[in-house]
Amino acid sequence: MKEERAVGIGRVPENRREAARKMLWIGIWLVFLGTPLNALLDGRYSAAEQVLGWAGLVVFVGTYLVMVFRHTSRSRHPEYVSSALAAALGVIAVGLNLALGSPWLVLFVYVAVNCGAVLPLRRASWGILGSTVLLCLLAVRSGDLEQQAGPLLIPTLLGGFAMTGVRQLIRTTVELKEARATVAQLAANEERLRMARDLHDLLGHSLSLITLKSELAGRMLPDHPGQAAAQVADIEQVSRQALTDVREAVTGYRRPTLPGELAGARTALSAAGIVADVPVDVPADFEGADLDEEREAVLAWALREGITNVVRHSGARHCTVALGARQTLDGRSLELVVRDNGRGAAAGPHGNGLIGLAERLAKAGGTLDTQAGPGFTLTVRVPIGSGA
Repeated sequence: MKEERAVGIGRVPENRREAARKMLWIGIWLVFLGTPLNALLDGRYSAAEQVLGWAGLVVFVGTYLVMVFRHTSRSRHPEYVSSALAAALGVIAVGLNLALGSPWLVLFVYVAVNCGAVLPLRRASWGILGSTVLLCLLAVRSGDLEQQAGPLLIPTLLGGFAMTGVRQLIRTTVELKEARATVAQLAANEERLRMARDLHDLLGHSLSLITLKSELAGRMLPDHPGQAAAQVADIEQVSRQALTDVREAVTGYRRPTLPGELAGARTALSAAGIVADVPVDVPADFEGADLDEEREAVLAWALREGITNVVRHSGARHCTVALGARQTLDGRSLELVVRDNGRGAAAGPHGNGLIGLAERLAKAGGTLDTQAGPGFTLTVRVPIGSGA
């Protein structure tokens, strides 16, 4: 099932549906153009003024929507084009006010918001202040500064500078995501270096010893076959021990732990914008249980698989992880529950990840239960004590 998501502020639309939703959200604010629309419809203008008003309004709204929408997409305008279009909006607003009167003063609110949304910070500030000054001057020209400009003065200033604040917030969010990705990459690189060091420490001595004994055995042949055979036996013993050490090291790397997976779950959910209710530490009844490494690894794999499904497929906004000991008819068991408020069936029981998890649990004597709607609940139980 294809994942759907809301298109938030500063998030680039990925398809036509998201683009339409973005345009609808931007277009809602055009409702404040009711004043010039009423002026065009109440018959106060001549035919030529009607044509001028409708044409100017269409060009103004079209330019405004194109600038704001393209600024929130991948194909943004170059800086000089954005500045030129913002100036064109201001010229259109001034021209319509001079030709058709004070009902068109509201256009300067859109000019200020557009400046705050698309221009560089310094230019945006000057653009917002300039729009406000033009608004006041044209209101004075109409002869009623307090009644005409008063209700629009604060929206012009506040709307314009609020957009600059939103842009700064978006920029900070993007930089934070990039920094988080960089930290994750650095952590992965550090883990690779640590693994390389450990493997070097494990194999360096053994391989050196194998090389020396191989050279020694070669020199002993054919004059001292008995001593050469002893060296070959030593080589076999050293190589077997090296293989055992490597297997133990790799098993240690691959075996997940509950504390590590709990920390990873909080990080993954937070990065996906999902409110996480995840225990900070492993509960006391888990630590006091007779839980061997195999069963702990199974629970850790289950937690990882559950969180992966929530992040990738659920579309959830909240996820809860619960750990605890339960007494059942079959004996005492440890229980892991991962519950979200997403689409429910998106992570159904037939996914490859859940099938593999069920096989792991079967080998450890555990059980897997899933429940869809509302949301999705993954329940894993692993026996302990006499029930194991």
